[in-house]
Amino acid sequence: MANKGWIGVDLDGTLAFYDGWRGENHVGAPIAPMVNRVKMWLSEGKTVKIFTARVSGLNPTESEYHIVMDAINDWALEHIGQELEVTCSKDYYMVELWDDRCVQVETNTGRAITDG
Repeated sequence: MANKGWIGVDLDGTLAFYDGWRGENHVGAPIAPMVNRVKMWLSEGKTVKIFTARVSGLNPTESEYHIVMDAINDWALEHIGQELEVTCSKDYYMVELWDDRCVQVETNTGRAITDG
């Protein structure tokens, strides 16, 4: 994406199977349709970031941060074929967010898209 745009993809419940918290170093099995979509975007030259609350509020000097990041990076390398940037923050360059907890809202109306 020449304009620095990026796609955010949630980890737990979107990229990886999630059925409850099992600790910082556990990431569930890959969810094939989403993993394949990410691989397709990457092959098209798009920037994809893992968007996860797992890294929110963690100080980089904490050992927990390294456990979380190692688990995510190892998972991505194994199932996507490369490490991806990991973030919990939106910025002006994020063009899409794929997440199992999102409700899409119509711009400037406050209406959920599913409201019809």
